[in-house]
Amino acid sequence: MKIGNFELKDNVVLAPMAGVTDRAFRELCIEMKCGFTYTEMISAKALFYDSDRTKQMLKVSSIEKPLGVQIFGSDPLIMAKVCDLFNCNEDIAIIDINMGCPAPKIVKNGEGSALMKNPHLASQIVKEVKKASLKPVTVKMRIGFDFDNINVVDFAQIMEQSGADAVTVHGRTSTQMYNGSANWDIISQVKKKVNIPVIGNGDVFTAEDAVRLFNNTGCDGIMIGRGSMGNPWIFKQIYEIRNHQPVIFPGPSEKINLCMEHYRRAIYYNGEDKAVREMRKHIAWYIKGLKNSKEIKDKINYEKKSENVFKILNEYKSLL
Repeated sequence: MKIGNFELKDNVVLAPMAGVTDRAFRELCIEMKCGFTYTEMISAKALFYDSDRTKQMLKVSSIEKPLGVQIFGSDPLIMAKVCDLFNCNEDIAIIDINMGCPAPKIVKNGEGSALMKNPHLASQIVKEVKKASLKPVTVKMRIGFDFDNINVVDFAQIMEQSGADAVTVHGRTSTQMYNGSANWDIISQVKKKVNIPVIGNGDVFTAEDAVRLFNNTGCDGIMIGRGSMGNPWIFKQIYEIRNHQPVIFPGPSEKINLCMEHYRRAIYYNGEDKAVREMRKHIAWYIKGLKNSKEIKDKINYEKKSENVFKILNEYKSLL
């Protein structure tokens, strides 16, 4: 799949997810045949005001580069100005503008999916970013803000006319959050009405789901978010099924081994304290469905040192 002048290695990509898709996790997904990754969602305003903490989110692993950076905001000039940080950065290949985040704290500021209620402002943002950027510019959106305002077909066309090089469509409204089912039929409608690549997103939890999303919508690529949490293998499984190979599922020991490798990388990139905090949710995702997983999760959530967590996981693995 080609977006602007950039050719992706594969058209199955990892979604940007705040608090989830840091360098450690992105590396694992790339090693599992993920075709492309994005940073976590980054505030353009925080970058504009030179936030050191926010700049840390732009750090890229040698394994994954180049990647896409996803920014959010509502001021076209600020969003254009931060492109100066990306233009000379060879680690960054694509600038993605978030117009799909349904989080209330984002929406109340007129950012994320709130922009779907204001196509004119959304268009101005894309135009200004496109003028300022030397990299392809893409937009991630939902099918509409709510069921009374499902406007994604028109919205995607406006984004294309404004200069977007591709769009990603999550098949839910903003007010749905992650409830209900993703509407893939509307993604198909978008694909028929624009001439830029369309990436489908929503409810891909298995390799078979990925094949169905491709077949049902004709989309050019798919983006996987929640389906990858605790399950980086999904990218390899999609590769296998699309290449007519047996789909291999990890056993309990392999799940825990990769979980511990993820933990080691999190410590390396983020330091002990942050890794201990952030990995709690990842561990819960890795071991979900395994015997006595709730008991293990509860024990780990009390631990404040990684060495104790590794001890618990190794003992748990020996009992499975």
